[in-house]
Amino acid sequence: MADAARICDDATLVINNAGIALLGGLLKAGTSDTARMQFETNVFGILRMTQAFAPVLAKNGGGAFLNVLSAASWINSGALTAYAVSKAAAWSLTNGLRNELRQQGTQVLGLHVGFVDTDLTRGLDVVKVSPQSVVATALDALEAGASEVLADERAQTIKRGLTTEPTVYL
Repeated sequence: MADAARICDDATLVINNAGIALLGGLLKAGTSDTARMQFETNVFGILRMTQAFAPVLAKNGGGAFLNVLSAASWINSGALTAYAVSKAAAWSLTNGLRNELRQQGTQVLGLHVGFVDTDLTRGLDVVKVSPQSVVATALDALEAGASEVLADERAQTIKRGLTTEPTVYL
């Protein structure tokens, strides 16, 4: 990551979009290993990229980080349990980084989305949004100076459901 930051010393936007999702609950044998793999990519990947590029963005006037999160940051259905836990941690990380980077003028945008029509969701029989619509929504939010964006109806519905009774996460 340090090499990438050195090569891309004129960067003003870093998109943290790497992610892996593995099926399964938390109590199965081997879950610690699969959870660790997902945390390495979904949480520590964001942290390491941010550590590497924060000085670059500061040097270039502040810039922005766009962290691709998930509606699973707020709910955990059991099918992708460790993934949802890692995305909840990534959301918290994003909020913490936003506070730390504010002083250098760096915007940190958390992007929440349900299912995007990509290789990651191939084979899932769910409503999916196009990558193009997610990108357009994210870029509009960056330009508006937002700190959080909900890129599809699923993310919007789940976020609203966090404050209803009964809540969506139970």
